[in-house]
Amino acid sequence: MLRLASLLGSAWLLLGGVKVGDKAPTFSLKNVDGKVVSLADYQDKKGVIVVFTCNHCPFAKLYEERIIALHKEFAPKGFPVVAINPNAPEIEPEDSYENMQKRAKEKKYPFPYLFDETQAVAKAYGATKTPHVFLLVKEGQDFKVAYIGAIDDSPNDPQKVQKRYVAEAIEALLAGKPVPVPETKAIGCSVKYRK
Repeated sequence: MLRLASLLGSAWLLLGGVKVGDKAPTFSLKNVDGKVVSLADYQDKKGVIVVFTCNHCPFAKLYEERIIALHKEFAPKGFPVVAINPNAPEIEPEDSYENMQKRAKEKKYPFPYLFDETQAVAKAYGATKTPHVFLLVKEGQDFKVAYIGAIDDSPNDPQKVQKRYVAEAIEALLAGKPVPVPETKAIGCSVKYRK
C-alpha cells in the first residue's frame, strides 16, 4: 500500500509539473544571503537555467562543479544559473537552510542558491530529482520552458560526457534554432517531499 501511495505521489508530481513550451511558473524565494530572489529579477536576461539541487545527494555533489561551469560559461551570454533546494530539511537535515549557506560559501557558488521552504515551486515545475534542470527562455514578457531534464549524459563521470544537453540547448537558442533534445530523464536522488 505504501509503495502504491509513493507511485501515486510521483504520478501526481508528473501531472502537476510543466511541459516544454509552457509558461514558466514564477517564484520568489530566499537566497543563502538572506535576500529574496524572484524570476522577475531576470527580465533583462535571455533565459535562466533553473536547477533543482541540494546538499546531500551524491548526484547533486557530482554535478556541483558542472553547474558552476554552466553558470560561468552561459551567464555572460544571458543564461545564468538559479539553483533551488526543494528538499524538506526535517526529512533530510543536511539540506537545511543553514547547511545550504555553508555549502554555498564553501563552494563559492557564483549564482543564487534558493530555499523552496514550502516546496510549492518544485511542485509547480514538477521537479522529481536532484539535480533536475528546467531551462527557461525569454519570450516577450514571459519565460517559457525550453528544455527539461539532465545536465548531460554522464552523471557519474564528467570525463565521459558525450552529450551536454543543457549547453547544447542554450547554443541552439542563441543561434535561433530549435532545441535539439528538448527533454531527457533527470538522474539523481528523489526530491524529499513532505507527505
